[in-house]
Amino acid sequence: MTRTYDVAIIGAGPAGMAAAVEASVAGLSVVVFDEQFAPGGQIYRGVETASEVRHSILGRDYSRGRQLTQSFRASPAHYFPGTLVWNIRSDKLLEFSQNGQSDKIHADRLIIASGALERPCPLPGWTLPGVTTAGALQILLKSAGIVQEAAVLAGSGPLLWLVAAQMVDAGCPPKAIIENLPRGRTMAALPHLFKALRAREYLFKGVTLMRKVRRSGVPVYSQASNLCIEGDLAVSAVTFTCKGRQHKISAKCVALHQGVVPNQQITRLLECKHFWDKSQHCFRPELNSNFETTVPGVYMIGDGAGIAGAKAAELQGRIVGLTIAADKVPVSLKRIKSLKGELSREASIRPFLEAYYAPSPDILQPADETIVCRCEEITAGKIRSSASLGAQRPNEVKSLFRTGMGPCQGRVCGLAVMDIIAKQRQAEPQDVGYYRIRPPLKPIPLKELANYGKNKDVTRGEPV
Repeated sequence: MTRTYDVAIIGAGPAGMAAAVEASVAGLSVVVFDEQFAPGGQIYRGVETASEVRHSILGRDYSRGRQLTQSFRASPAHYFPGTLVWNIRSDKLLEFSQNGQSDKIHADRLIIASGALERPCPLPGWTLPGVTTAGALQILLKSAGIVQEAAVLAGSGPLLWLVAAQMVDAGCPPKAIIENLPRGRTMAALPHLFKALRAREYLFKGVTLMRKVRRSGVPVYSQASNLCIEGDLAVSAVTFTCKGRQHKISAKCVALHQGVVPNQQITRLLECKHFWDKSQHCFRPELNSNFETTVPGVYMIGDGAGIAGAKAAELQGRIVGLTIAADKVPVSLKRIKSLKGELSREASIRPFLEAYYAPSPDILQPADETIVCRCEEITAGKIRSSASLGAQRPNEVKSLFRTGMGPCQGRVCGLAVMDIIAKQRQAEPQDVGYYRIRPPLKPIPLKELANYGKNKDVTRGEPV
């Protein structure tokens, strides 16, 4: 017989942990599925085991995750680490893979806290060995205390400066920062400055990070364009134009970043309605005031609901955990209202950041010869050609070239393919849409399907 929980949560980052704590402490049966082997998500990865030296490098915002993780560990929630949820049926039956075997559970309510993905950065040479993302460098530092030497950071976004500052504090500063924000971004963001002052600590933090990096002597190239990564078998250099001059920096490691976007794979699988967010330049699931999607009983919280940061993710988790619990037990409505007030304040910084760090046109519309789908090695030119010949949506390009059918299943190329089609057709992103997502959400061995449901121990679970 399939075990049933009051609440199933996918993801154990700040949003998922906070929701689990509130719902389980209120008396609901809660199960949390986590692909990682310890709670924390990407933002608090390794927070429980990191040394004090590593905590000092990563900063107070990282260290505050210890308290939340401890609360989660102490809660009655059942935790499934190292577990992939690879399918969710319409009746909220979750099929998952753990320890090489697949099984299933049922939930009355589902909370998706699957976080964000780094925006794809298709530019010449981005598939070469030695090219990674800024987020990957930070994961290496958080999980293993390793800092990549002489890395060139290229792109834009707050994370780029945060990683650079952490590398400086670790005694291994980046070789250079190449920021590809075009002119006019300051003027575009200024109308949002007054509202942003409600959360002015983020502005102060950003300025502090930039000053630290510049004072350390790291060369910073602003308003760069025409980025190109050179190399035969691996990265050898980065070329770009800055203030009318051509530059070339030798490099063995290049870390790209152009902001983050919601991970929409699960909400797409469940056929939740999505809308195009112009300010964040990405799709987001439609949510009501309690973060419930258009599919009843399915909630989306954290950066998967829209990029808002770790503090906002935790607040959303607490709000949803309490809201669901309120259907069965008495809950303080005053506390929920207070949490929503804090969340509103956290959100006040977003319009300023989104206007200033909107993705570069060079990234959104790569040159024809640039590979966009890394799995199948499909270029921007092929995608444009198919759009000119009548392909109107990503799924139609997929049927022609297998874009989105490789191991990443569209996570890397999805938005880039959509942008190219929309530009070529002169259509709105909402009309172009996204890939149709089907199970399994990530590849699993066929032998798991063959032995599906035979191991009854896998669904037993243990309290955190």
